Amino acid sequence: MGLQIFLPESLRHLFREPFGILYEGVGGDAVRSSVKDLGNPTKLISVGDVTTFHLLESNIIPDVLIVDDRTKRAPASSQVVDGTKHQGFAEISVDNPAGVITEELISVIGDALVSDRNVRIFVKGEEDLAALPAMLMAPIGSVVMYGQPDKGVMLVRVTESKKAEIKDLFDKILEKQDHKEQFNNLRRKLNGY
Repeated sequence: MGLQIFLPESLRHLFREPFGILYEGVGGDAVRSSVKDLGNPTKLISVGDVTTFHLLESNIIPDVLIVDDRTKRAPASSQVVDGTKHQGFAEISVDNPAGVITEELISVIGDALVSDRNVRIFVKGEEDLAALPAMLMAPIGSVVMYGQPDKGVMLVRVTESKKAEIKDLFDKILEKQDHKEQFNNLRRKLNGY
C-alpha cells in the first residue's frame, strides 16, 4: 500500500470549510441544480457514490469517478451501487483506509486523470479524502464534485489559486506526519512532477 498520509485531528476543522460552491438539496436535486453551472470542464471528477449516481442518472458522464459502495459510512443502496457501475469505464480498485490518503490512491488518481478512457476507481475502505488529491492533480479548468452529507453537493473549479490553497493544506498535513522526509516523492507526485 506504500505511504499513508494521516489527517491529524488538529487539522480536521479545515475540511469542514467549503472548497467550492455548495448546491444545497437532497440527492438528485442538488446535483441537478449544480449541472446548470457545470460548463464544459477540462475533466470532470466525481467523488462519492450518491453524487456519482445522480450525475450518471442525469446523463453527465464524469471522466473519473471515485466510489466505495458506501454513503455516510454505511453501505449504499443496491440502486446506487449498481447505478455507479457504467460499462464505458475502465475499472480500478485501490485500498485506502478511513481517515488517510494512500500513496496508491494518489497514483491511481494521477493515472486516471491522464487516461484517454473514463475511469471508475473503486476504493476498498473510504474515499472521503480523495477529492483533495483530485483537486491538486486535475488540470486547470477541471471540476471536482463531491457530496456534503445532509447538505448537498460541492462543485469545485480547479484554478491556479485553488491548487495553491490545496497545496498549502497538504503542506500543513505533511508537516504533521512522522518521518516527513519520506513524503518528498509523494509531494512531487501531488504537485505534478
